[in-house]
Amino acid sequence: MAAATSHSLQASTRIASTHPQLKPSSDSQISNSLSFSSQLRSFSLKSSQSTTMRQLHSLRVSAAVRTETDSGTIEVDISLSPRVNSVKPSKTVAITDQATALAQAGVPVIRLAAGEPDFDTPAVIAEAGISAIREGYTRYTPNAGTLELRSAICHKLKEENGISYTPDQILVSNGAKQSILQAVLAVCSPGDEVLIPAPYWVSYPEMARLADATPVILNTHISENFLLDPKLLESKLSEKSRLLILCSPSNPTGSVYPRKLLEDIAHIVARHPRLLVLSDEIYEHIIYAPATHTSFASLPGMWDRTLTVNGFSKAFAMTGWRLGYLAGPKHFVTACGKIQSQSTSGASSISQKAAVGALGMGYAGGEAVSVMVKAFQERRDFLVKSFGEMEGVKISEPQGAFYLFLDFSSYFGSQIDGFGAINGSESLCRYLLDKAQVALVPGDAFGEDSCIRISYAASLSTLKDAVDRIKKALTSVRPAIPV
Repeated sequence: MAAATSHSLQASTRIASTHPQLKPSSDSQISNSLSFSSQLRSFSLKSSQSTTMRQLHSLRVSAAVRTETDSGTIEVDISLSPRVNSVKPSKTVAITDQATALAQAGVPVIRLAAGEPDFDTPAVIAEAGISAIREGYTRYTPNAGTLELRSAICHKLKEENGISYTPDQILVSNGAKQSILQAVLAVCSPGDEVLIPAPYWVSYPEMARLADATPVILNTHISENFLLDPKLLESKLSEKSRLLILCSPSNPTGSVYPRKLLEDIAHIVARHPRLLVLSDEIYEHIIYAPATHTSFASLPGMWDRTLTVNGFSKAFAMTGWRLGYLAGPKHFVTACGKIQSQSTSGASSISQKAAVGALGMGYAGGEAVSVMVKAFQERRDFLVKSFGEMEGVKISEPQGAFYLFLDFSSYFGSQIDGFGAINGSESLCRYLLDKAQVALVPGDAFGEDSCIRISYAASLSTLKDAVDRIKKALTSVRPAIPV
């Protein structure tokens, strides 16, 4: 019999503190709570309001699991960092994984949760990647990315966005998500504030928390197309304000910031020397006329304080290639590169060759991207018309990206036989998954509980089936709140 740990790990996980001042209470215990489904388990560490961030880091909440070995019973410390305990798991990832598992089990689930184009990577890009493999281009690249790719990105940003950079002001990463996280970690100090318009991409607030910064949420309204009011921004700024995150076209709303509104925001930013802007432009090419894209760094006086993030996953249908990039002043980009050098190092050599092929397809991706955008617009128009016919549904027509963010709050409060109450976006999405077998993302994941997000990165026939299922599931559910 091996003397390894037995499988009789006792469930008597002990919550204790190495500091006597941390007493167990409803606010200080580690809690395991179910969210959305049994597969969406979240772990959170909460502290009383009187506990400061500095105190939280000085305290070490320890948990132990008893194990048995030949030498007797020992206790292994399985405690986690307060920083990790403060972060919520991504609900979009969790729901997508759950829907995928159901589909693999034979359940005919329509998956409209993930932000992933249903198109194949254009052939010219795929061939560039295949050629890289055949030619043996399979070794490490420089941490910041190949000079070939960074030069191509500089050319793209100059020609398409009106922003001038040199290759040493570009950092290529394993996806735009990594670029954003590294930017937040590089510029934010503990106690700094990160201003985030809501609805927001689910990861922005959690990235701020990973940097020990405080997310400050700026609420927007569907009546204003979910665009940030500059007056609200100005009212929330303080000496702690370090970073403003803007996403245009937006995930989850599809809103596009017009140039005039960005200029108004820039005037406010200019009056606050500590304030930087992270401009997430990953959806820039998926945009519907007459809307146009404006890069924040191209505005007067904003180049020096803007970190521009973009990538290849959305417009070029390259989600699995995992490639994004950051452009900005060398001082900040170098700091981000330092983080990358001690974490993932450089991105895939094969993906970088493919990205060079993508940038060689022509302005804004050329014909191949244009065909995809045309299909997205057709899908958007169908969904806007279909849901516009439903009683009690409020719509802000998206001008870009491939998401529809619908206000279903008039259905909240409804009681459904065999299911229970619909009391928010999460229970509504759970009901639609159970009843209609359509996977959507509840708006509370994006900071707006009145809405649900539908990704229309799926074929028109799939979307028609999904709409039919949703309408059928809600036929017996009358809006509980008069509209």
